[in-house]
Amino acid sequence: MVTIKDVAKISGVSPSTVSRVIANNPRISEETKKKVRKAMKELGYHPNVNARNLVAKSTKAVGVILPSSTNTALQNPFFPEILRGIGSVIHDAEYSMYLSTGETEEEIFNEVQRLVYGSYVGGIILLYSRINDKVTNFLREQNFPFIIVGKPYDYETQISHVDNDNFKAGKEITKHLIEMGHSRIGFIGGSRDLFVTRDRENGYLAALEEAGIEDCESYKIHTEFLKSGGREAVEHLMSLDTPPTGLVVSDDLISLGILSMLEEYGIRVPQDISLVSFNNVYLSEITRPALTTVDIQIYELGAQSAKALIEKTQNKNEPTKRIIIPYQIVFRDSVSRLS
Repeated sequence: MVTIKDVAKISGVSPSTVSRVIANNPRISEETKKKVRKAMKELGYHPNVNARNLVAKSTKAVGVILPSSTNTALQNPFFPEILRGIGSVIHDAEYSMYLSTGETEEEIFNEVQRLVYGSYVGGIILLYSRINDKVTNFLREQNFPFIIVGKPYDYETQISHVDNDNFKAGKEITKHLIEMGHSRIGFIGGSRDLFVTRDRENGYLAALEEAGIEDCESYKIHTEFLKSGGREAVEHLMSLDTPPTGLVVSDDLISLGILSMLEEYGIRVPQDISLVSFNNVYLSEITRPALTTVDIQIYELGAQSAKALIEKTQNKNEPTKRIIIPYQIVFRDSVSRLS
C-alpha cells in the first residue's frame, strides 16, 4: 500500500509537506503542489480523509454518480428530482453527499476510485445501469457498499437496486397507442448501453407482437437524452415514405425536442401524430400539448436508494435488496384516437 512517505520520497519533499499539499495549505507553492500531486497520481496514492477521525465507525457521506458530466446530466429534470429524493433521506440521517463531476466514463471511474480509496464516502449510489460498466465491476471487486438505480446488467440477485418495471411500463404505454387505433408506432430511446432504454424498448416490442403489428426497424431510433437528440430523430422519421402515426419516447426531455421539431415541420400533436413518453418530469405537464407519460416516481426512486444504501453502510451484512417502485400512466393531451 502506498504511503505519504512514498510520495514524499518520489517528489523530494518531507512527509509533512505532502500532508499540507493534501490539505491544500495556502503556504505551499503551486509548483510544489503540482510536483506532489504528480507523484501521488503516478503512485496511485489516495489520501484517507478520515484517517485522523479514529472515533468514527463509518464515513457519514454517500457518493452519487451521474451517467455523464454534471453539466449535461443536470439539463435533464430527472436528475435534480432524484437528487432531491436522495437529499431528503441523507439530510434526516445527518449524512452528506458527494456528487460525481466526471466528463467521461474514464473520468467518472477515476473519481469513484478516489472516493473509495480515500474513504471520502461510506457508500455509493449509481444513477444509471450500463452494460459492462467499469464502475460497477470495481465496486463489486472492492466489496464496497453501493446501490444501483435501475436493473444491474449482471449479478442481478447480488446487487441491491431500486427500479421500476420498465418492461411492463413500456408495454402498457405502447398498448395505449394501439388501443387508440395506431399501428405505425415508432420508438425513440436513449443509448442502448443503458438498461432502462432496453427494458422500455422491449416492452414496446412486446406490445406490438401481442397486437400482431410488424416490428419496423426504420421506426426505431436511439439518441442522446437531450433536447437536441429529439430533433435528429424527427428528421429521420418524417423523411420516411410512410412515417409513424404514434411515437413512444423513452424520456420526457427528448420528447420536448421532438415537439419543437414537429412544430417546425408543421406537424400537429396530437392531430397529426400522437406521442407518449416516460418519467413525468415537471416540464411534461406545462408544455403544449401536455404529455401523456409514465410517472415513475423519480423522488421515491431517490429516497429509497438512499435508505437502502445507508442501511448497507451501517450493516455490511445487510441482505441484497430489489426494490421496485410502482409507476402509473398520466393521461394528458398528446394522444388522439386515429380515425
